[in-house]
Amino acid sequence: MEGMKVRILPALGDNYMYLDTNKYFGSSMQCQEFFFLNRHCRNCGRDHAGGNKKLLEKVKVDVYGGESRVEGISHTVSDGDSLKIGNLEVSCLATPCHTSGHICYHVRSSGKSGAVFTGDTLFIAGCGRFFEGTPDQMYTALIEKLGKLPDDTKVYCGHEYTCANLKFAETVEPTNEAIKEKLEWAEELRSENQPTVPSTIGEEKTYNPFMRVAEEAVMKKYGARDPIAAMKMVRADKDKFKA
Repeated sequence: MEGMKVRILPALGDNYMYLDTNKYFGSSMQCQEFFFLNRHCRNCGRDHAGGNKKLLEKVKVDVYGGESRVEGISHTVSDGDSLKIGNLEVSCLATPCHTSGHICYHVRSSGKSGAVFTGDTLFIAGCGRFFEGTPDQMYTALIEKLGKLPDDTKVYCGHEYTCANLKFAETVEPTNEAIKEKLEWAEELRSENQPTVPSTIGEEKTYNPFMRVAEEAVMKKYGARDPIAAMKMVRADKDKFKA
């Protein structure tokens, strides 16, 4: 991505954190960028924000998040807020559902499509569980917000769930060639212990069942009367799925 070099940092079993290594920022900004993309808290889960306080003991930086219960937060952001960091423009997108205060961050430079950091809202070929929200909230998040970003926007999510998600997607749309091709590609990468991120918004629209709830094949499989009803049914089906 122009103006930004994203380094993927695996953590725990399947978590991802992200570091901007663009030297444009200089040493002091480099440190701030690390915290922004690594622990710029998307939600309050300890797997994402559990180390904030310990890190703050070593590095004095601002911590942005969607709600005050995020550990170590210093600045609360809301839907539509904008931040400027070096040459990067960051747009805050509220996507409540997995958690009520979940925020995704769309990062751009020089007017380019950029990248969106989706935490536990959008995964490659999947989405987060509806722990604190409803199907209509996830529909708004995936279709009306993230789905409206430019198709070439890169997607950096919070977990490596790609292969399992695609295996489930095959059960939803068995004849979808995009799913089969992506799964073959992902399994090859994972066999070499390589990450499958990033994808793009445009790619997700071709194989992610949660972003395809308005497609005839998905609606027909579940006998859904509308896309939000399909969203509820796909999520319930995924919750029972064993890869």
